[in-house]
Amino acid sequence: MKDTDREAVATAVQRVAGMLQRPDQLDKVEQYRRREARKKASVEARLKAAIQSQLDGVRTGLSQLHNALNDVKDVQQSLADVSKDWRQSINTIESLKDVKDAVVRHSQLAAAVENLKNIFSVPEIVRETQDLIEQGALLQAHRKLMDLECSRDGLMYEQYRMDSGNTRDMTLIHSYFGSTQGLSDELAKQLWMVLQRSLVTVRRDPTLLVSVVRIIEREEKIDRRILDRKKQTSFVPPGRPKNWKEKMFAILDRTVTTRIEGTQADTRESDKMWLVRHLEIIRKYVLDDLIVAKNLMVQCFPPHYEIFRNLLSMYHQALSTRMQELAAEDLEANEIVSLLTWVLNTYTSAEMMGNAELAPEVDVSILEPLLSPDVVSELLNTYMSILTSNIIAWLRKALETDKKDWIRETEPEADQDGSYQTTLPAIVFQMFEQNLQVAAQISEDLKTKVLVLCLQQMNSFLSRYKEEAQSYKEEHLRDRQHPHCYVQYMIAIINNCQTFKESIVSLKRKYLRSETEEGVSLTQPSMDGILDTIAQEGCSSLLEEVFLDLEQHLSELMTRKWLLGSNAVDIICVTVEDYFSDFAKIKKPYKKGFGEDADGHCDTIAAIAEVIKLTDPSLLYLEVSTLVSKYPDIRDEHIGALLAMRGDTSRDLKQTIIETLEQGPTQANPNYVPIFKEIMVPSLNVAKLLK
Repeated sequence: MKDTDREAVATAVQRVAGMLQRPDQLDKVEQYRRREARKKASVEARLKAAIQSQLDGVRTGLSQLHNALNDVKDVQQSLADVSKDWRQSINTIESLKDVKDAVVRHSQLAAAVENLKNIFSVPEIVRETQDLIEQGALLQAHRKLMDLECSRDGLMYEQYRMDSGNTRDMTLIHSYFGSTQGLSDELAKQLWMVLQRSLVTVRRDPTLLVSVVRIIEREEKIDRRILDRKKQTSFVPPGRPKNWKEKMFAILDRTVTTRIEGTQADTRESDKMWLVRHLEIIRKYVLDDLIVAKNLMVQCFPPHYEIFRNLLSMYHQALSTRMQELAAEDLEANEIVSLLTWVLNTYTSAEMMGNAELAPEVDVSILEPLLSPDVVSELLNTYMSILTSNIIAWLRKALETDKKDWIRETEPEADQDGSYQTTLPAIVFQMFEQNLQVAAQISEDLKTKVLVLCLQQMNSFLSRYKEEAQSYKEEHLRDRQHPHCYVQYMIAIINNCQTFKESIVSLKRKYLRSETEEGVSLTQPSMDGILDTIAQEGCSSLLEEVFLDLEQHLSELMTRKWLLGSNAVDIICVTVEDYFSDFAKIKKPYKKGFGEDADGHCDTIAAIAEVIKLTDPSLLYLEVSTLVSKYPDIRDEHIGALLAMRGDTSRDLKQTIIETLEQGPTQANPNYVPIFKEIMVPSLNVAKLLK
């Protein structure tokens, strides 16, 4: 208490110090004293009231405890009396067994009397229910069916509760209500028929569909109630649970599957486009059905049925199954493309599941693929295998067709620049374009694979093209009168090489866009070398053709016959002019040697002419050395033939000039293009000129 008193005094001192901080506050000391006295009195009054209340509560509690003790003693005495009476009445209870049995019989009779009305009216209710089912009044029919089942189940439950081992009475009740199960099955058939046509019914008579759903909901509630009672009594009426909701979804699932499978109206034998038509019908039906389900059917079912989500899942699964069946068939290449395009692109596009009318309930980003990656990969491998065979066959056929044009009696077509050409490059690359466009519809990866395949087959094709061009030349050399337009078609073959090169570049530029894809293309064999070889061999064969025609007339030059008078030069000029009018229709860069460098060659002819027309033999060495310095690739046989043409050079002088020139160094111009290395000097002609 001393500590409490000290704490109170300290608190009081602080309060007084807070009140008397200024001199003018001393005048209010009496006022402060009265206020504090009032507060003290108020606190003391409240404290007394609280203590008094506590004392009253304790007094009341003690009184109640005393009363409770007396009550407990009274109950204890009563229980003792009851126990005494019960022991004395055991024998009396044993003698009341007959009364108990009478009570049970009375209960049975009371239940029977209560159900007599329903029992006697069962045949009539059965007939009425059957009529209502036939009339399509499904709700009313179900109500009467429920009454029948309720009477039957009630009687059977009472029998089970009183004597569960009495199977004879149970069988009797079940047989009396035997028509009830038949009515239930008949009603179920009507419900399933409506559900099978639900997508049509919901548009024509949605009330009928709603009635079906209400009946199913009633049966679901009855099933749940009976299963709950089973936990307590172990009694389950016959035919329960019906599980009509589960059966409803099974019926809808079978209906969806049948609808998908029934869309195939044609076969490959009757229509080459059977798969395209089949897939298009599926697309249209599924889209229309889901739109109807989203906008109309959801209004006929309780929300917890999630009817649209379930229907979407059913359609997806049915489509997946159907696509797998189609993938397992022996499909052709175009059919594989149609299937994969539909599965990988069309299905999730705005034309089907991505349609705005299905949003937001349908999210294509979470839809499972219709075909597994393994099946897709297998289909792609099959497609690539078939496509490889087809491309090889198409290229072979295109080349055979082009070869038939080579022996025609009419000249080949010319392009806008007047250059000869055949349709082979256009046919080949049109085929490539078509296959690449188709592959691009499926995936970028397949497009790249098809392009690589096309380039690989093109490489092999060009090797065959080279062989056929060589065979064409050899066949012509055996009989130069045929084919009639050999030169023109050989020019077309040469021009085709340039067209092929341009088309290959264009194809790569169009279908290889990324750096990664460019890397793929670089691994393919280069075809430029083969094309250049074909063109060069073609050009050589054309030059050979010219010289074969000129051989007889060239052999007359520098001979006595030529000196006495000959038109060989005129024939040579006319022949060359005629050939080069055709050679002008060769595309760049293959014109080189056929006219583009003619000016440079004319300078060479002028330089040779200076040696021939030189009148002073003493200057012959100087003139020849000038020629050699200008054309360092000139060979000894060229100089020998040139000196022999003059006719005034002895063998010794010729040999001296050649030996002297061989000893002198020759420095070639870096920009010099060799000319004489390609000019052959037959020894026969040299000998002829020396005569």
